[in-house]
Amino acid sequence: EKCADSVVGVITYTEQWSRSTGEVQKAEVGEGSGVVIPDDGYIMTNNHVVADGNSYQVLLPSGDKVDASLVGTDSGTDIAVLKIEATGLTPAVVGDSDSLQVGEFTLAVGNPLGELGGTVTDGIISALDREVTVENQTMNLLQTNAAVSPGNSGGGLFNERGELIGIVNAKSSGQNAEGLGFAIPVNTAIQVAEELINNGYVTGRPAMGVTVLSINDAQTAFQYGVNQAGVYVQSVNEGGAADKAGLQPGDRFVSIDGTAVNSTSDITGIIGEHAVGDTIEVQVVRGTQIVTANVTLEESTPQASSTQRTEG
Repeated sequence: EKCADSVVGVITYTEQWSRSTGEVQKAEVGEGSGVVIPDDGYIMTNNHVVADGNSYQVLLPSGDKVDASLVGTDSGTDIAVLKIEATGLTPAVVGDSDSLQVGEFTLAVGNPLGELGGTVTDGIISALDREVTVENQTMNLLQTNAAVSPGNSGGGLFNERGELIGIVNAKSSGQNAEGLGFAIPVNTAIQVAEELINNGYVTGRPAMGVTVLSINDAQTAFQYGVNQAGVYVQSVNEGGAADKAGLQPGDRFVSIDGTAVNSTSDITGIIGEHAVGDTIEVQVVRGTQIVTANVTLEESTPQASSTQRTEG
């Protein structure tokens, strides 16, 4: 009763201009859940719930649908924030995920299958600080045995006092696994949400200022005019860290600080261990030569992200 009205449904659409009809075509591409947080009209959800769309609606507990605007997203923590214009919202009471213990009671509230809004399942905290990879991002999550289904993503995990302790974002993909749900600790989620509301992105994160392209097969290599699989610099932000260090589109990564680069996640992981202002040694192949560049990392902004990538 205390927490149910603070959980909403989130519907993600794509809107595209159709030449044939001369109108904007709107198509639903996903559904999930969200939590009303203690800021006027802000809804916290998962990045992966909204990532494939460009238009959003929020389904309120009353059954009303309202249009939502995207405030910001953070793929590293799988958090996103939407904004709606509505009155009478019930913000979640935020708890403290740092004080949780294994065995504590949990209540998951969400919108499983995108059509069962307000569904409640119960369980316990099964583990703390579990390292899990979601959407190619490795993060430390709470584990619960409360039933979690597609559509629960972005919904709330609450304690026995009705306090929000996590944002549900994953379940085990194992075919025979049961009772393995995961949630972003609320202390992390709220901190990221506040950064997105105040700045539009999470400040203080390092970036190289490049977009990278991962080429894994001969067909994609042929398409891009290269003769070898690997991770390539696709574009360089003008005036950014990589540009200043001399990296160029078409460079193929060999190593960073002596660690071999075989995937985009290798780059993300290495950069994530550094801070803004650190200098990293990047080795690339350019033509037939190995080139070494010393890149002084800049702050990651929506224009200077080092985690943008295209998979091929």
